[in-house]
Amino acid sequence: MDKRLILAINPGSTSTKFALFEEEKLIFEKSLSHSQADLAGYEKITDQLQFRKNLIMSELSKSKSAPDMIKVVVGRGGLVKPIESGIYKVNHKMLEDLSSGYFGHHASNLGGLIADEIASALPSAEAYIVDPVVVDELEDVARISGHPALSRRSIFHALNQKAVARVYASSAGKKYEDLNLIIAHMGGGISVGAHKKGRVIDVNNALDGDGPFSPERSGGLPAGQLAELCFSGKYSHSQIKSMITGKGGMVAYLGTNNFKDVCGMAENGDEKAILIRNAVSYQVAKEIGALASVLHGSVDAIILTGGMAYQESNIRTIRTMVEYISEVVVYPGEDEMKALAFNALLALDGKIEIREY
Repeated sequence: MDKRLILAINPGSTSTKFALFEEEKLIFEKSLSHSQADLAGYEKITDQLQFRKNLIMSELSKSKSAPDMIKVVVGRGGLVKPIESGIYKVNHKMLEDLSSGYFGHHASNLGGLIADEIASALPSAEAYIVDPVVVDELEDVARISGHPALSRRSIFHALNQKAVARVYASSAGKKYEDLNLIIAHMGGGISVGAHKKGRVIDVNNALDGDGPFSPERSGGLPAGQLAELCFSGKYSHSQIKSMITGKGGMVAYLGTNNFKDVCGMAENGDEKAILIRNAVSYQVAKEIGALASVLHGSVDAIILTGGMAYQESNIRTIRTMVEYISEVVVYPGEDEMKALAFNALLALDGKIEIREY
């Protein structure tokens, strides 16, 4: 039987990551970083489609693998309608929702769009997405915001949170569905989720205005002051949206979205960088503490993951604030590529249902 190749694609706000698998075996993996200058000419995230796709195809052409052997192109899920956890075939309706940004604009929208473009050019490949950021398992009480015109939404790093949860459960000799976990994904955006017996019952909207601030997102802002800013006449609607997502957080304070650089500035004595570094760690720990109450204090582990988990100063601050709740386990970076490919292989083998969007 011919070997089946799987191309996994994970677009982030500041990077495009992709990997080629021969079934479960990793052949190669790439992470291409994009500076603010690289992306400055694109008004909307989806305008970056051809730019990012061409980068992937250029790297693939340098490999010794035959693209015609790719059977699945699987992308990180984007802002589609709220759906259950699982793997979904990319269809026309999904492409419409991703490209229009009907449910919101985010780099992960490019996952399904790029997957479809590449798969369509291959002789026998299918395009899928897995565990999009809008996986919704919230309990009803967690949806209440404080005003009926606004409901809290489940938008978070579902793919990575679910993946590291299962990795931890396996290492502990238990099932994910038997554990209570608090998982903080710290990357371009930050999401902190309460996982109760396999379901994420509460999580901050990591995209546009909830929870800790991040390298380029403002997180939760004082509502009254934000309202005054909106009607001050100084800013357009798009400028306000950019302050919340894209040009908020560390970029607004320090002019960089690179947390490693922020930590380097802090270590060199930059007082403002020290304050901002400490503030983001403080806010993550504060969010973890809040979710401990959601789980009634019954927490099997606190898991810290994402790119910011590589910075020891960040981990040290968070650990000192929350280790009284439960053990703190660190999985730096993401396990998302493996999770994408693994789900695709299960679908190829007919071991999991391919869902229809």
